[in-house]
Amino acid sequence: MSKVLNILNIVTKVMTFLVVTAIAAISLATAYIMFAPDDFPKPFHLVYDYSRSTLPLGSVEAAVEPTPTPHVYQPGEGIMVNMSTKIINLADPSGRKYIRLTVVLEFAPEEAPADEKSAKASGGHDSGEAAAAGNDFETRIQSRMPVMDDVVITLLSTKTFEELYTAEGKERLRQELMQAIQQRLPEFHLLSVYFTEFVVQ
Repeated sequence: MSKVLNILNIVTKVMTFLVVTAIAAISLATAYIMFAPDDFPKPFHLVYDYSRSTLPLGSVEAAVEPTPTPHVYQPGEGIMVNMSTKIINLADPSGRKYIRLTVVLEFAPEEAPADEKSAKASGGHDSGEAAAAGNDFETRIQSRMPVMDDVVITLLSTKTFEELYTAEGKERLRQELMQAIQQRLPEFHLLSVYFTEFVVQ
């Protein structure tokens, strides 16, 4: 009987040793997989999903959505407004110098209010209403055309031939027109001024 108890005692110790060794090996393997750098050899790599919020559903932070940053329009992305061709006498003592000029103004489109954007995103507005909003913007621009014409004529009538015939003179004129039009029409965002015809004689 004592021999059987000794054998059982030895088997119990061996089994305990094997179980403890297996648990230690599994724990070490788990720690290695989780904490070792990803460039170390591993049987598999963990992938973490950060797209879901870990905040409780009832918390205030979970209800707050990030505010989208407004799009900053660059020259070339706006609405083009073609002004009529103008022939203007330059500030020349002889009165014989003039400029023939066609100007195209580029304005940034107006941003729709946030509630209209969300309604449009959910399908509340159709393309016809969007076109109507664009037409409304162009109508407002056209109604201010006499102001823009006045700015162009007034500014150009103070210039001389020598100020305009060089590339630097044209660029300076572009900047002065942008500044003068923006001052007179602060409700619109002027992106750029383009010269599609520029003849000085």
